[in-house]
Amino acid sequence: MKKSETNKTKSEMSTTSIAVEIRPYSLTELSGLYGVSNHTMKNWITPHHTAVGKKIGRLYTALQVKIIFEKLGLPGQAHE
Repeated sequence: MKKSETNKTKSEMSTTSIAVEIRPYSLTELSGLYGVSNHTMKNWITPHHTAVGKKIGRLYTALQVKIIFEKLGLPGQAHE
């Protein structure tokens, strides 16, 4: 394999992403998507509390989840 082909393969692998469904999620489910603890997830959401609003029961609504994804970025995507 040529050196340029090896580099191309490595860059292609690093750009894979996952599809995330916008639906109601619990804090634990969101934490799992982002790969962080519940405590960290709460800390990330807290600054956006005004935009996100309060959970309904134990779940964030689909609209709240959409706002969380907009504020924090989609899970599995690195920010440059």
